[in-house]
Amino acid sequence: MNNAQTHLKMGYVWTICLVAACGGLLFGYDWVVIGGAKPFYEAYFSITDPAQSGWAMSSALAGCVFGALISGWCADRLGRKLPLILSAILFSASAWGTALASSFDMFVVYRIVGGVGIGLASALSPLYIAEVSPAEKRGRFVAVNQLTIVIGVLAAQLVNLMIADPVPGGATQQMILDTWNGQTGWRWMFGAELAPALAFLVLMFFVPESPRWLMKAGKPERARATLARVGSADYADRTLQEIAQTLEKDNHKVSYSALLAPQVKPIVIIGMVLAVFQQWCGINVIFNYAQEIFASAGFDINGTLKSIVATGIINLVFTIAALPLVDKLGRRKLMLLGAFGLTIIYVLIAGAYALGIMGWPVLLLVLAAIAIYALTLAPVTWVLLSEIFPNRVRGLAMSLGTLALWIACFLLTYTFPLLNAGLGAAGSFLLYGVICAAGYVYILRNVPETKGVTLEALEAQLAQQHTAARGVGREQAR
Repeated sequence: MNNAQTHLKMGYVWTICLVAACGGLLFGYDWVVIGGAKPFYEAYFSITDPAQSGWAMSSALAGCVFGALISGWCADRLGRKLPLILSAILFSASAWGTALASSFDMFVVYRIVGGVGIGLASALSPLYIAEVSPAEKRGRFVAVNQLTIVIGVLAAQLVNLMIADPVPGGATQQMILDTWNGQTGWRWMFGAELAPALAFLVLMFFVPESPRWLMKAGKPERARATLARVGSADYADRTLQEIAQTLEKDNHKVSYSALLAPQVKPIVIIGMVLAVFQQWCGINVIFNYAQEIFASAGFDINGTLKSIVATGIINLVFTIAALPLVDKLGRRKLMLLGAFGLTIIYVLIAGAYALGIMGWPVLLLVLAAIAIYALTLAPVTWVLLSEIFPNRVRGLAMSLGTLALWIACFLLTYTFPLLNAGLGAAGSFLLYGVICAAGYVYILRNVPETKGVTLEALEAQLAQQHTAARGVGREQAR
């Protein structure tokens, strides 16, 4: 392994991984830009009904669910490259169409189109990166995808702040409608995504297809050529042999029923639980409903926009800090740290709201929660999802895990206003704290360490663990 590692062409690996990770950047931008634009497009479309407001916020997530649902089929039939090109086209169409929307219905249609792009990119960017990365560097490379998501989030927040003119305190919807923000500014917020979307589209034509998918598709020479560009000839031959050995067991076309196989199902369940937990840990409520959260803590629109940028900066700084830790400390330790840390902070936030402590204390606790999330659950969940599934079903399993993530995200986004109305901010954050505590227990009992293990060796290791667990279960039953 050490000899092969010295012959890795890291510059090339970084290049193709960064291009694929542009899907994450667009994912982050498209997902967050609507939060800052919310007061302005709502004034333009005269949105006053809470249900209509919620649909505008969550419509893209409906597209995410569909994109994630078809990503497995696309990944197994078309490879990893072509679906990522499709996602770039969808991002471009969404940016253009949303910016020019003349009616609320067209606005929603193009938000859904962008959501499909997010669903595809969120599943396939980390999957592609994991399949082209050397095992000993895989965690760091896949975590780069989370870094680009965070950069996209911060870019959307900064664009919103730079575009929006100052809003007078206590401005009514009609007053906002009469401003440049209400007529044109919000369009530029969405339209600014077009530049990176087109760049992603062009660059994707210059990256190779995943060698693991090429082998599965019966194209070993193309797979070897790609691996030879990643490392030495010895590295290419050894990796090609490992891939071939895993595919020999089951090289026929797979369907979703294959995910129910005894050795696969427990791993798929772990992946789905981790995906749901990453959303239900509650941190994305802060991004999606930052305006409401900071307003309840006493900030006006201008202060809220600046506070939102602060969350993006903290998110970026701690995501960068996470990159070396994923491979040094390992996935399991970081996941446990994240679940435990968020449990404590959510209890403190709930206490602050319950005691009427507003303003800066709430902001600092929110920033602490984002820091812990960015350092742990945010990048590590995507790393684990990209590497724990068996080779022959990885595309479908990743699709299912991502589908679970986006359904969970939709439910989180949809239910927060209801929870906030029924339980109050204190009760809502306390509930998220309970969920994080439950997540800690689940990770402690079920999630293995995966750092530094090849995808093929990891598949064998997880299969052996499952077989051993079944044996213990039978003995206990006797």
